[in-house]
Amino acid sequence: MTAMRRSLSLRRLLVTGAAGIAAMSLVAFTVGRRNPLDEQTLRGRALVLTHACSGCHSGVLDPGGEGYLAGARSAAEEYRFDNFTMRPPNLTPDVETGIGRYSDRQVFNALRFGLRLRDGPDREITSRVPGQGNFPAEPHYIGPPMPWPSWRHMPDDDLRAIAAYLKNGVKPVSHKVEDSEGPPDFWASEYTVDKIGPYPARAFPTANEKR
Repeated sequence: MTAMRRSLSLRRLLVTGAAGIAAMSLVAFTVGRRNPLDEQTLRGRALVLTHACSGCHSGVLDPGGEGYLAGARSAAEEYRFDNFTMRPPNLTPDVETGIGRYSDRQVFNALRFGLRLRDGPDREITSRVPGQGNFPAEPHYIGPPMPWPSWRHMPDDDLRAIAAYLKNGVKPVSHKVEDSEGPPDFWASEYTVDKIGPYPARAFPTANEKR
């Protein structure tokens, strides 16, 4: 009888121990497994840092620095053309002064198609022809020096990651930047296929490339 009790106790101990190890393994697996949304945000952060977005949109390269991505704060951070002054806007998710009132899709469309956030559609764009496939009939483009003609060639996932970081990975900063100035056609004459090339880019190799 005593031997049987010992056997049962030993069996319970083994079962309990196995359950405990399994529970600990599950906790370790859950803790070690990164949330996909966190990975997307971190990817967006890496892209924003390596492309020096904050260099224009605040002059603060350190993500821990005051005013990071909060837009131009002085005349020294403005870009002056012959007849226009461009002021990098606040890219933090502040609703009133930043990009907080715009959707991830609108941010994506700004990066892919160069459409100014306030005028860009909150819909998937399926055409590059004005007035077709949700592309605005009279597009209002982001003016230079924003290099969106190069950014548009980034993969979709990269542009979504940038949008995720700007909307969810940055704290909002209340800082109103004066509107930029620009030509009546909102730079449309500067962003023709003849000047910036097509999207998608021409197939490799072009006449200037080799295998």
